[in-house]
Amino acid sequence: MKTTKSNSLFSIAQKHIPGGVNSPVRAFKSVGRNPVFISKASGAHIYDVDGNTFIDYVMSWGPMILGHARKEIINAISSATKNGTSYGAPTELEVQMAEQIQSMMPSLEMVRMVNSGTEATMSAIRVARAFTKKNYIIKFEGCYHGHGDSFLVKAGSGALTFGVPSSPGVPNEIASLTLNATYNDISSVEKLIAKHKNDVAAIIVEPVVGNMGVLLPKKNFLQQLRNICDKEKIVLIFDEVITGFRLSSGGAQKYFNIKADLTTLGKIIGGGLPVGAYGGKKELMELVAPLGPVYQAGTLSGNPLAMTAGLTLLKILSKKKSLYKELEQKGKFLADNFRTIAKEVGVPIQVNHIGSVLTVFFTNEEVYDYNSAVQCDTKKFAKYFNTMLEQGIYLPPSQFEAMFLSDAHTHKDLEKTVNAFRKSLQTI
Repeated sequence: MKTTKSNSLFSIAQKHIPGGVNSPVRAFKSVGRNPVFISKASGAHIYDVDGNTFIDYVMSWGPMILGHARKEIINAISSATKNGTSYGAPTELEVQMAEQIQSMMPSLEMVRMVNSGTEATMSAIRVARAFTKKNYIIKFEGCYHGHGDSFLVKAGSGALTFGVPSSPGVPNEIASLTLNATYNDISSVEKLIAKHKNDVAAIIVEPVVGNMGVLLPKKNFLQQLRNICDKEKIVLIFDEVITGFRLSSGGAQKYFNIKADLTTLGKIIGGGLPVGAYGGKKELMELVAPLGPVYQAGTLSGNPLAMTAGLTLLKILSKKKSLYKELEQKGKFLADNFRTIAKEVGVPIQVNHIGSVLTVFFTNEEVYDYNSAVQCDTKKFAKYFNTMLEQGIYLPPSQFEAMFLSDAHTHKDLEKTVNAFRKSLQTI
């Protein structure tokens, strides 16, 4: 595998961009190598500047559910550019997008477009605090909700303590308003609520975790959260930036048959262009300016290119009824084969899989929360990642991320991936 041009670009990039990348995981630091620089993509494949071809399981971290450079989306974007790229004014496309999202995810009675998942989650907790007139939010240790100050918090000496900043630049005063619970442990939530009685505004959760690797909710966990929020008059926020329109045509809420009060969206609804959204119950969303007093704004929010791409993609998802079943089958094929091969080779792994997302954890034990996730052997993962890359399989460069499948992945792609997986495990 040639890396000459990528290495040269990375060397130059480090002189001008912090760490040489515009998002930390792209630096490949956890897998002990320089990143590859991508020049183009098509279907399930990406191509780097050195001429290497890879089967892609990052898929731009999720939005490319139909594959890269899908013809309908590219054509729609190309046509839209002829009318201009941004107006800073209302468009019919924004109305159509709001209607499309609401038709697929009915719990979003009203929706506001933004430019990223981080903007969406920051705005959602602001609305929740305004509605409840309470101060604290509960998140789950290891769950990622963007890089807003309130979310860059980890548990201190334990999951039931006040948060402490996990990034310099986050004031203690802000971090102290974020409480950390343990994912899949409802008692940890109950204890926090009891300690801060009548002052918890919101619980925000990834219904299926994607940023500790894929972690699945235990039976009734999400319903228990719903019940607690109803009882304590707390706003339940589902962060569906990853699961929204990927887990099902109605996201995790349709998959698990549970409605959130507020929902944050991103990735897929832009068809690969920068986008985010938040929405939910009308009584909450009517607090948002200019209708209400909760201020949030954005010059590029609802821009015509992102709305065109996202609307085109969502319409395809809503019409292709067999898509999610096919994606589930592809994910199951990989997961089943990975488990079988690992057992034959004698390398202990856990494969967490749901729908079109999965993670291979290098551990003997079940992985279901932050503490079990961080016990994984990251050195084995790094070796596995590098041997897979050398065989033309592009995986997320971190043990704690998800593999993403798409409509464009063929059985031939999957078989090649399984064969590469066997060879990789044999080197560990």
